Amino acid sequence: MRHLDQLQIKILLVEDDEDDFFLFEDLLDDFQSIQFGLDWVDTYDKGLDAVQKRQHDVYVFDFRLGSRTGLDLLEEVVSLGYRIPIILLTGQEDRETDLAAMDAGATDYLVKGMITSALLERSIRYAINHTRALVALQERESQYDLVAQASNDGLWDWNLQTHQVYYSPRWAAIIGQGGQALQPEIQEWFERIHPEDKDRFKTDLRRHLRRETSAFECQYRILHQDQTYRWVSSRGMAVFGPDQRSVLRMAGSQTDLTHHIALYDHLTGLPSRALFLDQLRRTLTRVNRQTNYLFAVLFLDCDRFKVINDSLGHGIGDQLLIGVAQRLTAALRPGDVIARLGGDEFAILLENIAGPDQAEHVASRLNRELEKAFELQGHTVYISASIGIALNSEHSLQAENLLRDADNAMYRAKALGKSRYVVFESSMHDRVQALLRVETDLRAAIANQEFQLYYQPIVSLATHEIVSLEALIRWQHPERGLVSPLEFIPVAEETGLILAIGQWVLEEACQQLWQWHQTLTEIPPLSISVNLSRKQFSQASLGQQIQSILSETGVSARHLKLEITETMIMENEVMVAELISQLRALGLQLQIDDFGTGYSSLSFLHNFPLDTLKIDRSFIEGLVTDTEKSEIVRTMITLAHNLGMTAIAEGVETQSQLQWLQQHHCDCVQGYLLSKPLSADQMQRALTQSGKVFVQSLETSAVVVSA
Repeated sequence: MRHLDQLQIKILLVEDDEDDFFLFEDLLDDFQSIQFGLDWVDTYDKGLDAVQKRQHDVYVFDFRLGSRTGLDLLEEVVSLGYRIPIILLTGQEDRETDLAAMDAGATDYLVKGMITSALLERSIRYAINHTRALVALQERESQYDLVAQASNDGLWDWNLQTHQVYYSPRWAAIIGQGGQALQPEIQEWFERIHPEDKDRFKTDLRRHLRRETSAFECQYRILHQDQTYRWVSSRGMAVFGPDQRSVLRMAGSQTDLTHHIALYDHLTGLPSRALFLDQLRRTLTRVNRQTNYLFAVLFLDCDRFKVINDSLGHGIGDQLLIGVAQRLTAALRPGDVIARLGGDEFAILLENIAGPDQAEHVASRLNRELEKAFELQGHTVYISASIGIALNSEHSLQAENLLRDADNAMYRAKALGKSRYVVFESSMHDRVQALLRVETDLRAAIANQEFQLYYQPIVSLATHEIVSLEALIRWQHPERGLVSPLEFIPVAEETGLILAIGQWVLEEACQQLWQWHQTLTEIPPLSISVNLSRKQFSQASLGQQIQSILSETGVSARHLKLEITETMIMENEVMVAELISQLRALGLQLQIDDFGTGYSSLSFLHNFPLDTLKIDRSFIEGLVTDTEKSEIVRTMITLAHNLGMTAIAEGVETQSQLQWLQQHHCDCVQGYLLSKPLSADQMQRALTQSGKVFVQSLETSAVVVSA
């Protein structure tokens, strides 16, 4: 058998699909260091005839060869006594076939749909070297010497009679010990294995030595000279004594998987984004040859994964991701490709589908599988997924664009309520482009100070006075005019810009409040309410930021009220309890905004020291005519009073609503009936004109504040 770098490596491919032959040829064209000659036959019989002529260095058999299989051909070749390098191409995750191939005498197997040029080149090198090693072992049963040839693999030879181990120079180089002599002992190897992988490594080794497996194979992490761990793959075979029970020696190879790990996810073992995109590009090449070829890309994001990960710990989170990967893989066809893109995101390629309905059916089936309970270390965990589907079309000719389209559809599914799928439409891309423009303009707005604060009064029904003002942000866009917060706040939340915007709101509101305290001396000092975003409220340094703002502006903490939502509290109760304690220690008041629209848990109202309950406007609308709503609002007011809290009704727009709230002892009201949000100048004029008594007659007044 010739040296790998001498002349050409002659390869025979036995494959009955012409398209797969072209794909295989494309992979070979990308080889970096091996020159090759490729021959192709398309039937079982032609393959057997070519093997018997012994004119090739490496043989690659596809598993499916008409009515027979590549495994049948492999077994027949081995039965004829040929010891040649044979690689079997199998279906995705078909573990039984892979093991059967190794048992039958294959030197390697590759999974169709996951093959890259680098993996194929490594496999060819390994097949040739592996076969050479086995031939040498057969020729020298008692003593032999494996010499490391020009190969990327490190070779090892373990004499179990003398307990000595030979490590080739390349084996040493893989762990950064090139040029340094290693101790010829097995502990030199074992002690370098990552603690989390050591038991698995020894179990796989023990199973082979007990002849439970035909070959030893294990992927694990090994300590490098630079004190980092590198992923490697070790393979080997044992040589048994005449009694077929005692083990004389064991030899094999070790492969550096640094490149492999870049292509595969270390946690789930699934292909990575790079390998998925590579396969997607090859599928698009197939479409160019078959214009009616239809496939789908599914982008899957796990719902509520962050909550589970944060509450139960990253260990449980990792186990959940492994379980998700296993369920998804089991629910797909052997030829479908699944990859982990990162975090809790997965991508799936459905090849050769009959129509969009088939992709939708698969998405539904995947969610049904995921919604079944996961049992993880004594915890019962439930999860679902938001799935976006993108189908190939004449307008989708780039792999990255298809994945992006599926991603956009997934976000639409999540926005619609999660645990569902959405098929991509071009309008979704337009929406994403619009959001991107908003994000770009928002960054300019922060730099150019284009935001303004408007203020809406909160009035006491007992004294008819303004007791507080709610600060509401507005965006004065240079081209579009006044932009509603409903349009830009969600984008700010998603991009993280809300932190800078929220900081500005706090500073501006406190600065304006200090100014009013200096100029409006004829009325009692006002308080101001500021809404906190979810991201602001999750900052551990929030208390320090607010204390700094109060010190710089001179505003007393008792005049600043912070509005938070039920959802923000319930997402992480332990962290929130500590933060609320810090804010209360500063003397700040805390209000629950939009009460009734979130979890509506009575326990959090009882457990957290809150000052005010703000009843959401959705309950005030129809309050007088809707018996159910009136009962809910009555209960909320009573609940607030029983817990020592103030009740504020938002969105009051009619005189009848105002009268009902007064009759049922609501403490304060806010809404367009009393005043729309006003600019700082407009509010100052209204406050100056109104004086101490803000509402002269609640029974007859309509809008009582105007600019």
